[in-house]
Amino acid sequence: MKLTLRSKMPWLTLAAFALMTTIVQAEEAGADAAAGEDKQQTLWDLIAAGGWAMWPLGVFSVCMITLAVYNAMQLTRKKFAPTLLRQSILSHMGEVRVRSAIEESAESPSYLGRMMATALPHVDATEPETLGREKVEDAVADFAVKENPSYMSWVGYFSVIAQASPMVGLLGTVSGMIKAFQTLGISGGSDPAKLAAAISEALMTTATGLVVAIPCLFCFYFFKNKFNKLVTEAQDAMAESMDAAISTVNADQQLAKVPEGIAEA
Repeated sequence: MKLTLRSKMPWLTLAAFALMTTIVQAEEAGADAAAGEDKQQTLWDLIAAGGWAMWPLGVFSVCMITLAVYNAMQLTRKKFAPTLLRQSILSHMGEVRVRSAIEESAESPSYLGRMMATALPHVDATEPETLGREKVEDAVADFAVKENPSYMSWVGYFSVIAQASPMVGLLGTVSGMIKAFQTLGISGGSDPAKLAAAISEALMTTATGLVVAIPCLFCFYFFKNKFNKLVTEAQDAMAESMDAAISTVNADQQLAKVPEGIAEA
């Protein structure tokens, strides 16, 4: 029994040594991984590295999100040209019930309702062929001149932010580069940590300015086109209503006209 244990002692010693070596290597690898995780920068660290310029850029980003939500809530078909209101007005005008169309339009806070309530009172019954269409269209144009800027002003702020953000980012870049050259001149390159921090500030502000500006540019054209489309739908509803009324008023004259070259039955 003693001979057996003695013969196995070298192998047991080697196995124990190998096990201890493996445990030590695993602990060292875990420590290196933990140190690597500690060295990784978080998003807040990157933002803080941008310096003072990140504060106005942060305000711009909040304003961009707020404007996007506000315009998305305001520029809807329900608030511009509701389908039910459009159909109801077209029905009234098709039977030349102008007063009923005006009253129903006045009860709606939508863009179409306010436009109809402003323009339809200019319908002129003394001009059966056109019903004073030119006066109605002039009233629609005046209404658009007064109302549209209030909507476009909120959309236009996207353009302001899109132009201002890169400028602020560029200013932050210049500030960071000034700090970098000052650090380089004072330390002579002996303090790479401060030099890297200054360069990081310069690059972060430029990147953040572009990150804010690019979505603003897309939002500006998206909401601008959406607004123009909604206004066009409201004006088309007005044109269809006038066409329906004029067609009804002149129906007898149209029926009385026999096309040339066609014999009467």
